[in-house]
Amino acid sequence: MNKRLTIALDAMGGDHGPDVVLPAALRVLSKRKDIDLLLVGDQEVIEAALLKLKVAPGAQLQIQHASQQVDMDELPSKALRFKKDSSMRVAIDMVKDGRAHACVSSGNTGALMATARYVLKTLPGIDRPAICTSLPTMTGHTWMLDLGANIESSPEHLLQFALMGTELAKAVDNNSNPSVGLLNIGAEEMKGNETVRGAGVLLSGSLLNYAGFIEGDDVYGGKVDVVVCDGFIGNIALKTGEGLAKMISHFIRREFSRNILTRLAGLVALPVLKSFRQKIDPRRYNGASLLGLRGTVIKSHGSADELAFANAIEVAAVVVRQQVPEHIREQLQVVVGERKVV
Repeated sequence: MNKRLTIALDAMGGDHGPDVVLPAALRVLSKRKDIDLLLVGDQEVIEAALLKLKVAPGAQLQIQHASQQVDMDELPSKALRFKKDSSMRVAIDMVKDGRAHACVSSGNTGALMATARYVLKTLPGIDRPAICTSLPTMTGHTWMLDLGANIESSPEHLLQFALMGTELAKAVDNNSNPSVGLLNIGAEEMKGNETVRGAGVLLSGSLLNYAGFIEGDDVYGGKVDVVVCDGFIGNIALKTGEGLAKMISHFIRREFSRNILTRLAGLVALPVLKSFRQKIDPRRYNGASLLGLRGTVIKSHGSADELAFANAIEVAAVVVRQQVPEHIREQLQVVVGERKVV
């Protein structure tokens, strides 16, 4: 896909709304000439924010008015029923109508998933969409799903997650045969609950490159290319990793500022510290794909700053360029036709 991309941004979503979304959009446009961005939200508010930034709408940056916004603590059912002109809903509608290739939002996760599923529908053969993102590892990165869309999942759902994660890794990483690991409390076959063991049986009989059960410390060790789990486990693992990264950064800063000698040592080690920080910085891995939908929707962290939200926009561009939903659809047809397991 070489044509220009149009990406709709939920400008009112997240903890910071336009104060983050607009600078992030400008950051992306300063580097990318092949992308057009649509700022979806209260037109008056967006125009005022752009005025502060001394920027005017143009060919690459346009405004689409939406009279409502979804609160971060709003029930998904309420948002779906009563917020039909919210910035989130309008941005997703634009994907459905073909006016945008993708939607990016840092808004309410539950509302985003519910709305995207209602508007775009799931691909044939997918029961539930899943949230997937990349995580840094000692060998590069791994893809992990589900990260919170499905609190409880059946073995069949976990198999579907594995298939979707595999297709994402193939398309984005140009990896012809990604390895898949099932997150468990042990690597032995008898470990885990009935759901995980059942999923292991299904994955073992699938055409996927299944590497077996993996434990929590294997995620960041880079043992597999795709890590599969239910949304309850995945969300806890993700937030634990983010918290650990913040703690490590905190202690490093504190130790190097302890006295004059440690400050001097910090200056000497500054290039190494900067490189280390970039590798574990959660902002650089912000932007999770809602896989399994008939369209591209990217979830940004609710507290994302400019750098993080800009990265989520870049993720949307990659997913669209690499035609990830189309690859998942094609693979599902193969599975349904040959294996009858989905």
